[in-house]
Amino acid sequence: MAFLSLTPLELEAIRLSLLVSLWAVAGGLPFGIAVAWLLSRHNFPGKPIVDGIIHLPLVLPPVVIGYLLLILLGRRGVIGAWLYEYLGITIAFTWKGAAIAASLMAFPLMVRAIRISIENVDRGLEQAAHTLGAGPIRVFFTITLPLIIPGIITGLILSFARSLGEFGATITFVSNIKGETQTLPLALYTMTQVPGGEIPALRLCIISVIIAMAALMVSEFLTRHFSGRIRG
Repeated sequence: MAFLSLTPLELEAIRLSLLVSLWAVAGGLPFGIAVAWLLSRHNFPGKPIVDGIIHLPLVLPPVVIGYLLLILLGRRGVIGAWLYEYLGITIAFTWKGAAIAASLMAFPLMVRAIRISIENVDRGLEQAAHTLGAGPIRVFFTITLPLIIPGIITGLILSFARSLGEFGATITFVSNIKGETQTLPLALYTMTQVPGGEIPALRLCIISVIIAMAALMVSEFLTRHFSGRIRG
């Protein structure tokens, strides 16, 4: 039973990971839907460049993303210095910064899932609604949005799981501070660096797998449920 007993440090790491991941996906969702809509329904100069920038976190080392965030949002950064001087807001080395780092790393997965869902929507339904006098906003909220709910759910769960496992950008941007920025991956890394940390590390590893699997199972259930309702 001792193996199943979580220490306060481990419980705090789990709580912080869930908090960071939830804020990461919640904060990224409106932008994810907007960007997916823009890329799937509009052609404009520089579209391949915008598409490439959106997907850069998938191919760049996470440390690069973390360093760029530090340059932009650090207390002496391009944007961070202004936020601190005029608004008293500090982002680097806080859990809020961890949420931003996780959101950026997971954003391409969210956009991709939603974009594919939008591209599969029957444009004839939208055109019929336009013919009946519905404006673009009403068509989106009454026709398009309900049809892309399975894609949104998939994007949310994928980005949540990715945020939960984020390490490189997080440790570079917000460091590894107990009780503030030490999420599950960072706590696991810490345990592997200290004598006698094998059992806590294994425990955190198992917990990470359980949470990720639960998220994937919930995603599959919700996707099937909403897909069945749409077909019905």
